Amino acid sequence: MRSSNPVLTRLDETSRVQRRVLGIGGAEAMTVDDVVVRTVGLLLLTGVTAAAAWVVVPQAVWVPAALAGTALAGVVLAVVISWRGITNPVPIVGYALLQGLLLGVASRAFEMVYPGIVVQAVAGTFGVFLGMALLYRARLVRATPLLARLVVGTLLGIVAISLVNLVVYLVTGRQGLEIYSLTGEVAWPAYAFSVVAIIAGALSFILDFDLVERSVRAALPRRYAWLCAFGVLVGLIFLYWQILRLLSYLRR
Repeated sequence: MRSSNPVLTRLDETSRVQRRVLGIGGAEAMTVDDVVVRTVGLLLLTGVTAAAAWVVVPQAVWVPAALAGTALAGVVLAVVISWRGITNPVPIVGYALLQGLLLGVASRAFEMVYPGIVVQAVAGTFGVFLGMALLYRARLVRATPLLARLVVGTLLGIVAISLVNLVVYLVTGRQGLEIYSLTGEVAWPAYAFSVVAIIAGALSFILDFDLVERSVRAALPRRYAWLCAFGVLVGLIFLYWQILRLLSYLRR
Protein backbone atom coordinates (compact mmCIF):
# COMPACT_ATOMS: atom_id res chain seq x y z
CA MET A 1 0.00 0.00 0.00
CA ARG A 2 1.32 3.42 -0.89
CA SER A 3 1.26 6.25 1.63
CA SER A 4 -0.48 9.55 0.95
CA ASN A 5 2.71 11.24 2.12
CA PRO A 6 5.12 11.51 -0.86
CA VAL A 7 8.10 11.26 1.46
CA LEU A 8 6.94 7.94 2.85
CA THR A 9 5.82 6.75 -0.57
CA ARG A 10 9.45 6.88 -1.66
CA LEU A 11 10.32 4.94 1.47
CA ASP A 12 7.77 2.30 0.51
CA GLU A 13 9.52 1.82 -2.83
CA THR A 14 12.86 1.55 -1.06
CA SER A 15 11.37 -0.98 1.34
CA ARG A 16 10.39 -3.26 -1.52
CA VAL A 17 13.89 -3.08 -3.00
CA GLN A 18 15.56 -3.73 0.35
CA ARG A 19 13.29 -6.67 1.09
CA ARG A 20 13.92 -8.23 -2.29
CA VAL A 21 17.67 -7.65 -2.58
CA LEU A 22 19.41 -6.91 0.71
CA GLY A 23 17.54 -8.64 3.48
CA ILE A 24 19.22 -6.43 6.09
CA GLY A 25 18.47 -7.15 9.76
CA GLY A 26 19.98 -7.23 13.21
CA ALA A 27 21.50 -4.27 14.96
CA GLU A 28 21.65 -2.17 11.79
CA ALA A 29 17.94 -2.45 11.08
CA MET A 30 15.57 0.45 11.68
CA THR A 31 13.20 0.24 14.66
CA VAL A 32 10.10 2.15 15.64
CA ASP A 33 12.07 3.69 18.52
CA ASP A 34 14.58 5.07 15.99
CA VAL A 35 11.74 6.81 14.15
CA VAL A 36 10.22 8.16 17.39
CA VAL A 37 13.54 9.57 18.65
CA ARG A 38 14.31 11.31 15.36
CA THR A 39 10.77 12.64 15.00
CA VAL A 40 10.85 14.13 18.50
CA GLY A 41 14.27 15.63 17.79
CA LEU A 42 13.08 17.27 14.57
CA LEU A 43 9.97 18.60 16.29
CA LEU A 44 12.04 20.09 19.10
CA LEU A 45 14.38 21.69 16.59
CA THR A 46 11.45 23.13 14.64
CA GLY A 47 9.83 24.40 17.84
CA VAL A 48 13.01 26.03 19.18
CA THR A 49 13.64 27.73 15.83
CA ALA A 50 10.03 28.93 15.70
CA ALA A 51 10.30 30.35 19.22
CA ALA A 52 13.56 32.13 18.34
CA ALA A 53 12.05 33.56 15.12
CA TRP A 54 8.98 34.69 17.08
CA VAL A 55 11.17 36.72 19.45
CA VAL A 56 14.06 37.84 17.24
CA VAL A 57 12.67 38.47 13.75
CA PRO A 58 11.22 42.03 13.66
CA GLN A 59 7.90 43.00 12.13
CA ALA A 60 9.26 44.89 9.15
CA VAL A 61 8.32 45.53 5.55
CA TRP A 62 10.72 42.85 4.32
CA VAL A 63 9.20 40.07 6.43
CA PRO A 64 6.56 39.03 3.80
CA ALA A 65 9.28 38.66 1.16
CA ALA A 66 11.45 36.70 3.61
CA LEU A 67 8.52 34.44 4.45
CA ALA A 68 7.80 33.81 0.78
CA GLY A 69 11.43 32.94 0.16
CA THR A 70 11.55 30.66 3.20
CA ALA A 71 8.35 28.90 2.17
CA LEU A 72 9.61 28.38 -1.38
CA ALA A 73 12.96 27.07 -0.14
CA GLY A 74 11.15 24.71 2.23
CA VAL A 75 8.96 23.35 -0.57
CA VAL A 76 11.96 22.82 -2.87
CA LEU A 77 13.92 21.10 -0.11
CA ALA A 78 10.98 18.85 0.77
CA VAL A 79 10.53 17.83 -2.87
CA VAL A 80 14.24 17.07 -3.29
CA ILE A 81 14.41 15.03 -0.07
CA SER A 82 11.29 13.03 -0.86
CA TRP A 83 12.00 12.52 -4.55
CA ARG A 84 15.58 11.35 -4.02
CA GLY A 85 14.82 9.46 -0.84
CA ILE A 86 17.57 11.29 1.03
CA THR A 87 18.47 9.78 4.42
CA ASN A 88 21.27 12.22 5.24
CA PRO A 89 20.16 14.15 8.35
CA VAL A 90 21.78 17.42 7.20
CA PRO A 91 19.15 18.48 4.60
CA ILE A 92 16.37 17.10 6.81
CA VAL A 93 17.58 19.26 9.71
CA GLY A 94 17.81 22.18 7.26
CA TYR A 95 14.15 21.68 6.37
CA ALA A 96 13.19 21.70 10.05
CA LEU A 97 15.09 24.98 10.54
CA LEU A 98 13.45 26.65 7.54
CA GLN A 99 9.99 25.56 8.59
CA GLY A 100 10.67 26.70 12.15
CA LEU A 101 11.52 30.17 10.86
CA LEU A 102 8.35 30.28 8.77
CA LEU A 103 6.17 28.92 11.56
CA GLY A 104 7.54 31.38 14.11
CA VAL A 105 7.06 34.55 12.11
CA ALA A 106 3.74 33.60 10.50
CA SER A 107 2.29 32.25 13.75
CA ARG A 108 3.14 35.49 15.54
CA ALA A 109 1.19 37.40 12.87
CA PHE A 110 -1.86 35.22 13.58
CA GLU A 111 -1.36 35.59 17.34
CA MET A 112 -1.29 39.39 17.13
CA VAL A 113 -4.71 39.38 15.48
CA TYR A 114 -6.22 36.44 17.40
CA PRO A 115 -4.61 36.05 20.85
CA GLY A 116 -4.32 32.44 21.98
CA ILE A 117 -4.82 30.95 18.53
CA VAL A 118 -1.32 29.45 18.27
CA VAL A 119 -1.67 27.43 21.48
CA GLN A 120 -5.03 26.19 20.27
CA ALA A 121 -3.59 25.19 16.88
CA VAL A 122 -0.62 23.39 18.44
CA ALA A 123 -2.87 21.55 20.89
CA GLY A 124 -5.25 20.62 18.10
CA THR A 125 -2.45 19.35 15.86
CA PHE A 126 -0.91 17.06 18.47
CA GLY A 127 -4.34 16.05 19.71
CA VAL A 128 -5.31 14.85 16.24
CA PHE A 129 -1.94 13.11 15.78
CA LEU A 130 -2.17 11.26 19.11
CA GLY A 131 -5.79 10.39 18.46
CA MET A 132 -4.96 8.82 15.11
CA ALA A 133 -2.02 6.97 16.70
CA LEU A 134 -4.36 5.49 19.32
CA LEU A 135 -6.94 4.54 16.69
CA TYR A 136 -4.23 2.86 14.63
CA ARG A 137 -2.76 1.01 17.61
CA ALA A 138 -6.20 -0.26 18.61
CA ARG A 139 -6.81 -1.25 14.96
CA LEU A 140 -10.06 0.71 14.97
CA VAL A 141 -8.99 2.37 11.71
CA ARG A 142 -7.06 0.26 9.25
CA ALA A 143 -4.90 1.27 6.31
CA THR A 144 -6.99 -0.38 3.61
CA PRO A 145 -6.51 0.11 -0.15
CA LEU A 146 -9.82 2.00 -0.29
CA LEU A 147 -8.72 4.39 2.46
CA ALA A 148 -5.41 4.91 0.68
CA ARG A 149 -7.13 5.81 -2.59
CA LEU A 150 -9.54 8.20 -0.89
CA VAL A 151 -6.85 9.98 1.11
CA VAL A 152 -4.36 10.20 -1.75
CA GLY A 153 -6.99 11.48 -4.17
CA THR A 154 -8.26 14.05 -1.67
CA LEU A 155 -4.80 15.37 -0.82
CA LEU A 156 -3.82 15.63 -4.47
CA GLY A 157 -7.02 17.58 -5.09
CA ILE A 158 -6.29 19.88 -2.15
CA VAL A 159 -2.80 20.61 -3.43
CA ALA A 160 -4.05 21.30 -6.97
CA ILE A 161 -6.87 23.57 -5.80
CA SER A 162 -4.53 25.41 -3.44
CA LEU A 163 -2.09 26.13 -6.26
CA VAL A 164 -4.87 27.40 -8.53
CA ASN A 165 -6.32 29.47 -5.70
CA LEU A 166 -2.92 31.03 -4.99
CA VAL A 167 -2.31 31.92 -8.65
CA VAL A 168 -5.77 33.53 -8.90
CA TYR A 169 -5.10 35.51 -5.72
CA LEU A 170 -1.70 36.74 -6.93
CA VAL A 171 -3.11 37.77 -10.32
CA THR A 172 -6.51 39.20 -9.38
CA GLY A 173 -6.40 39.67 -5.61
CA ARG A 174 -9.54 37.55 -5.23
CA GLN A 175 -9.62 34.89 -2.51
CA GLY A 176 -11.49 31.65 -3.00
CA LEU A 177 -11.28 28.40 -1.05
CA GLU A 178 -8.22 29.52 0.89
CA ILE A 179 -8.22 32.92 2.58
CA TYR A 180 -4.83 34.62 2.83
CA SER A 181 -5.84 37.77 4.69
CA LEU A 182 -6.00 37.61 8.47
CA THR A 183 -9.22 39.60 8.73
CA GLY A 184 -12.46 39.89 6.81
CA GLU A 185 -15.45 37.68 6.16
CA VAL A 186 -15.11 34.04 5.19
CA ALA A 187 -17.67 32.25 3.01
CA TRP A 188 -18.80 28.68 3.77
CA PRO A 189 -16.75 27.05 0.93
CA ALA A 190 -13.54 28.12 2.70
CA TYR A 191 -14.75 26.48 5.92
CA ALA A 192 -15.62 23.29 4.07
CA PHE A 193 -12.26 23.23 2.30
CA SER A 194 -10.38 23.57 5.60
CA VAL A 195 -12.41 20.81 7.27
CA VAL A 196 -11.80 18.43 4.36
CA ALA A 197 -8.07 19.24 4.44
CA ILE A 198 -7.89 18.55 8.19
CA ILE A 199 -9.73 15.23 7.84
CA ALA A 200 -7.50 14.14 4.96
CA GLY A 201 -4.37 15.20 6.84
CA ALA A 202 -5.49 13.26 9.91
CA LEU A 203 -6.28 10.08 7.97
CA SER A 204 -2.93 10.27 6.17
CA PHE A 205 -1.24 9.46 9.49
CA ILE A 206 -2.93 6.05 9.49
CA LEU A 207 -1.29 5.24 6.18
CA ASP A 208 2.03 6.61 7.38
CA PHE A 209 1.96 4.58 10.61
CA ASP A 210 1.26 1.47 8.57
CA LEU A 211 4.09 2.21 6.16
CA VAL A 212 6.60 2.82 8.95
CA GLU A 213 5.54 -0.43 10.61
CA ARG A 214 5.97 -2.40 7.40
CA SER A 215 9.31 -0.75 6.71
CA VAL A 216 10.53 -1.87 10.12
CA ARG A 217 9.38 -5.40 9.36
CA ALA A 218 11.31 -5.19 6.07
CA ALA A 219 14.47 -4.48 8.14
CA LEU A 220 15.49 -1.31 6.33
CA PRO A 221 18.82 0.20 7.46
CA ARG A 222 18.65 2.52 10.46
CA ARG A 223 19.40 5.62 8.38
CA TYR A 224 15.91 5.37 6.84
CA ALA A 225 14.47 6.33 10.22
CA TRP A 226 15.46 9.90 9.29
CA LEU A 227 13.29 9.74 6.19
CA CYS A 228 10.38 8.36 8.21
CA ALA A 229 10.73 11.11 10.79
CA PHE A 230 10.89 13.70 8.03
CA GLY A 231 7.67 12.37 6.52
CA VAL A 232 5.84 12.61 9.83
CA LEU A 233 7.16 16.16 10.33
CA VAL A 234 5.82 17.20 6.92
CA GLY A 235 2.41 15.79 7.83
CA LEU A 236 2.34 17.57 11.20
CA ILE A 237 3.27 20.92 9.66
CA PHE A 238 0.56 20.52 7.00
CA LEU A 239 -2.02 19.73 9.67
CA TYR A 240 -0.93 22.66 11.84
CA TRP A 241 -1.42 25.17 9.03
CA GLN A 242 -4.87 23.78 8.22
CA ILE A 243 -6.01 23.93 11.85
CA LEU A 244 -4.53 27.42 12.32
CA ARG A 245 -6.37 28.66 9.23
CA LEU A 246 -9.70 27.14 10.32
CA LEU A 247 -9.36 28.61 13.82
CA SER A 248 -8.72 32.05 12.31
CA TYR A 249 -11.93 31.67 10.28
CA LEU A 250 -13.90 30.79 13.40
CA ARG A 251 -12.50 33.76 15.33
CA ARG A 252 -13.60 36.35 12.78
